[in-house]
Amino acid sequence: MQTIEDDFIEDLLMTTTHHEILFFTNKGRVYKLKGYQIPESSRTARGTAIINLLELMPNEKITAIIPIKKSKDNKYLFMATKNGIVKKTKLLEYANIRKSGIIAIDLRENDELIEVKITNSKKEVFLVTKKGYCIRFYESDIRSTGRSAIGVIGMNLDTDDEVIGMQIDSQGKDLLIVSEYGLGKRTDIEEFNTQRRGGKGVKCYRINERTGQVIGVKAVNEDDEIMIITTNGTVIRLMVSDISRFGRITSGVRLMNINLDNNNRVASIAKVRENKKQKSDDDILKELEEELSDDENLDSNNIPEETL
Repeated sequence: MQTIEDDFIEDLLMTTTHHEILFFTNKGRVYKLKGYQIPESSRTARGTAIINLLELMPNEKITAIIPIKKSKDNKYLFMATKNGIVKKTKLLEYANIRKSGIIAIDLRENDELIEVKITNSKKEVFLVTKKGYCIRFYESDIRSTGRSAIGVIGMNLDTDDEVIGMQIDSQGKDLLIVSEYGLGKRTDIEEFNTQRRGGKGVKCYRINERTGQVIGVKAVNEDDEIMIITTNGTVIRLMVSDISRFGRITSGVRLMNINLDNNNRVASIAKVRENKKQKSDDDILKELEEELSDDENLDSNNIPEETL
């Protein structure tokens, strides 16, 4: 796929023309497209601007994309907002979505939807804040509510703090945390004890003048790769295995050299799909077909988090 200047591929979704794709936005709305409604293009084409496919509102941007084969009663959508609110709703609640979209979560003033995961109500959830705190709790602690409900407090935040990421325990064995000045580390998720939702959590990153605030978090494994993107458009790609593992209350090591004099900062991080260059095209196609047909294991896939 070709991209325009300063653009990059953030998500690679495996789907078919008959799958439904849910698009969640920062405004708490959800839109739906059938796979066949997205124009098919050649391998090197740039694709179609999302604004030409969805009736997005002003200042509305996509924060999560969920492909689904069919809505089932034992599947849930788990959502988190930047103010620490979480909500769990049955996937069946989103079976009928208008072209203009519907409300996915009723947001309070100055709040935004930041992450959505598809689950089976048996996962463990991690919320991480920009001030370097993390809470781990059981998804089952959150009761299922209706589509337009507000949700409940998942994490109790300080006045100037906000949640910058949500991850699920099945997505990786380590939490990779990156700060705005280019430092980062990975920490074993077992260092974070499970507690009840609504607490302040524990310190997961030591912030000082060298690090700046936490900008991104991903659950990763040894064979994953990550991309770090800066505000001036610079992108670097790193193997997770090359990033040192540190304890919970540490700052990590420098992952990227950033010229702070130019007001350059880390803007975001993305997890990259594992390298499959050693596999034949037939093997890759077979794997994709198996993943698409195995709807029962959809909740354990990291599709929305994987990138290329």
